[in-house]
Amino acid sequence: MSATSSSPSLISFSTVVTRLRTAGCVFAEDEARLIVSAARVPAEIDGMVDRRAAGLPLEHVLGWAEFRGLRISVDAGVFVPRRRTEFLVERAAAVARAGAVVVDLCCGSGALGAALVAELGGRAEWYAADIDPAAVRCARRNVEPAGGAVFEGDLYEPLPAALRGRVDVLLANVPYVPTEEVGLLPPEARVHEARVALDGGADGLDVLRRVTAGAPGWLAPGGSLLFETSERQASRALDIVAGDGLVPRVEVCEEREATVVIGTLGRERD
Repeated sequence: MSATSSSPSLISFSTVVTRLRTAGCVFAEDEARLIVSAARVPAEIDGMVDRRAAGLPLEHVLGWAEFRGLRISVDAGVFVPRRRTEFLVERAAAVARAGAVVVDLCCGSGALGAALVAELGGRAEWYAADIDPAAVRCARRNVEPAGGAVFEGDLYEPLPAALRGRVDVLLANVPYVPTEEVGLLPPEARVHEARVALDGGADGLDVLRRVTAGAPGWLAPGGSLLFETSERQASRALDIVAGDGLVPRVEVCEEREATVVIGTLGRERD
């Protein structure tokens, strides 16, 4: 009896692995384990495997992404937080303090702010904003239970005016892919994530320019803006940050191929 009851489970797992591998999933066994464990009933497995084999990001199939040890809810169409972006959170944690005022712009699922506030032991005043309604709905599930607030709108526009001059850490996961290169992205991003979360304009820095231009009015003295960019865009990004009155520096994690630019506001305003 026990052998008979265990057989379908073994066959199911083997079949899932085979189907994922055939679809080109490099880590088919790992993905199969996650799918099988996530299915509430066995009948769900086929549908989940079908969606993954069709190219849907694994995180959208599961409904969550792992990011710095947190399980972040991620809906279909919402930007999936990348592992390399954990370096941005690490750099933010290095300049933050308990009780900091944190703003997460272009927040997507809210993963960056959630991870930073967790790093601070939950001791932070925390706000997030995104222009994409689907991202905002998703972020509210990740942010509000942890005490943060999420706003829908374009960059700083929806934030409470009372935050002006008070922000200690301004995270901005801005899109930085040049428009003409969006079509070169892997299908998982190009097809299944919102273009507004990917397309950074002609040179990939259009959204960044708007963020840095507004940052001095929102940062507290000594506060920092942090964002991710590509290695080839870093030099121009540093110039943009400096041109808007912030003191720039760049930090690189070669292991994760991550480049982070930090712009700090002077402790004395002009």
